[in-house]
Amino acid sequence: MSTHLATARNYAEESENRMHSDSTARTFGFDAALVPGVAVFGHMTRPLVESLGAEWLKGHAAEIRLIKPAYNGDALAVEHVEEEEGEHLVRCVGRGVLIAEMRSRAARPPLDPMAELHGGKPVDGTPEIAWDLIRVGRPFPTFTWKPDREEHLAYASQVDDDLPIWRGDLLHPHALLSTANRALMHRFRLPAWLHVGSKMVFREPVRVGEEIEVRAVPVEKWRRKGHEFIELYVAYLVGDRVKTEIRHTAIFSIAARESPSIRQ
Repeated sequence: MSTHLATARNYAEESENRMHSDSTARTFGFDAALVPGVAVFGHMTRPLVESLGAEWLKGHAAEIRLIKPAYNGDALAVEHVEEEEGEHLVRCVGRGVLIAEMRSRAARPPLDPMAELHGGKPVDGTPEIAWDLIRVGRPFPTFTWKPDREEHLAYASQVDDDLPIWRGDLLHPHALLSTANRALMHRFRLPAWLHVGSKMVFREPVRVGEEIEVRAVPVEKWRRKGHEFIELYVAYLVGDRVKTEIRHTAIFSIAARESPSIRQ
C-alpha cells in the first residue's frame, strides 16, 4: 500500500453552488463550507497516475463514491492498494473517517449509445433546476470546451498536483470531472447541490488545446430520504471520437437539516 498526503482546499467559495459557503452549508447540517467533491477526486488520482502513468487515461474505468464531506484545511491521507486481477482501490481518509472510495481497473466496455445523441435545442437562459424540468433521455444542448495550458495548470494546482507528467499536453483528470459539473450547470442554475459519485471510462487521453464537444443526457432522477437525485451521462468528443464517458450523480435538492453525510 502507498499513501499520498494532501491538504483539502475550498477554492470554490465564490461558486454559484452555495454549499461551498459556510452559511449555506451550515443550514444543511454541515460543519462548514464543503470542499468540491471533484477536488477530492483530483487528489485521489495522483497515486493512480504515479502507478500507471498516461495508461490510466486510456482503457481504464473508475468509480468514485463520495461518502463524507471534506472541509477546507483537512489533512487527507490517500491510500492506494493494487488488489487481485489488477483492480486498484483508492481510499481518502480525513479527520479519522473515510471521505471517499474509488475503484479502477483496465476496461474497454462498449460505447454507450447515448454518446451518439446530438444535443437538444438551445434553451433560453438557465432556469433553476426543478424535478419537472428534468427530462430523462432528452439531451441537453451541447457546448464546446477548448482547455488551454493555463486552465490545465489551474486545475492541477487546485489539487496541488506537481507530477512531471502534467508538464506535457495531457489534461488533468480533475479538469475532466469538473467539466461534468459544468455540464449540469450549463443547463440549470443550482443554488445548493452535492456531487455524490461518478463512474468514468477513459477511452483516450484528452489533451490541452483540443476542441471538445460536451454532450450530456439525464439518465435517471429519483427521490430518497427527502433528497432529489439526478444521474447525468456526459461524453467528451474530439472530432468523431469519444474520449471520455462519465455517469455523474448529484443531489440537486437537499433535504433540510440533513446530517453531515453525502452517502446515496
